[in-house]
Amino acid sequence: MALTLYGIKNCDTMKKARLWLEGQGQAYAFHDYKVAGIDEAHLKDWSSKVGWQVLLNKAGTTFKALPEADKADINEGKAIRLMLSNPSMIKRPVLDKDGTITVGFKPEVYAALFA
Repeated sequence: MALTLYGIKNCDTMKKARLWLEGQGQAYAFHDYKVAGIDEAHLKDWSSKVGWQVLLNKAGTTFKALPEADKADINEGKAIRLMLSNPSMIKRPVLDKDGTITVGFKPEVYAALFA
């Protein structure tokens, strides 16, 4: 099984997801997109599977600090450009389990994914 967890190492939600996976004995690769970056192909793929509205973290301080013009009239293309330029705007974590994408961490969602 291919299992990759994408996010930022020091994020509290990431820590919860990592602890959950480790507690369930799930081996996974970790991709820190703050360190390694993320490419447009990944963002387009994730967006096609879960929607850019789910992927773009509008509640975070990075998004809130954007100029109003950058926050206005967001569509998929603009959202992907914003996330490419600043991966902190990608909601965390993104879990890729054999091509199934889950965004955010809720223990019950992870449990259902691995049932």
